[in-house]
Amino acid sequence: MMRMIKVLSAVVFAQFLAVAASAQDSYTIKPGDVLRFEVLEDSSLNRDALVLPDGRVTVPMAGTVKVSGLSVDQVRSDVTSRLAPNFASPPTVTVSLAQLGQPAPVSGSGYSTLEVFFLGEVNTPGMVEVRRGTTLLQALAQAGGFSRFAATKRVQLRRTDTSGKQSVYLFNYDDVLAGKTSIGATQLAKGDVIVVPARKLFE
Repeated sequence: MMRMIKVLSAVVFAQFLAVAASAQDSYTIKPGDVLRFEVLEDSSLNRDALVLPDGRVTVPMAGTVKVSGLSVDQVRSDVTSRLAPNFASPPTVTVSLAQLGQPAPVSGSGYSTLEVFFLGEVNTPGMVEVRRGTTLLQALAQAGGFSRFAATKRVQLRRTDTSGKQSVYLFNYDDVLAGKTSIGATQLAKGDVIVVPARKLFE
């Protein structure tokens, strides 16, 4: 009896995996999603990548890849071909959807929102939906704050204007707490990206 239950459980689990894989294959990637890249031949390339507002991700050795509007399988094929020149034979690349971007706000919710993005060493990386008027410090709190590996002296706010020009504002979180800079009170704009790098060995 127990053996039959185990067999049935295995069959159900296999069917679940097949349905999940099928759903990922048909899903169209959108800004705010987080993709997981894994390369069997070189585990140093394994990582999660946030799809930025321009629909692109950056993959080591493959460069900047346009993924918005594509399926997971299309992205895998593209990244595999980009990585192939770096290996003796085509690498085994796996791409999966690690996290969905948050849905658009419900109409009539009573307040206006915008989407900002967190990369790196925060407790909740990815897209975060915030109310208009939210400051940089408030958004950091909404993302769960820094992880224990965060290089808080090298936090970046990346902002792209309407012409497509990107500005990078580097700041030290300790200076914000000490009142030495007012950047923490900066109100965020749609598409802002906050990057929190990992600490170096003796940082």
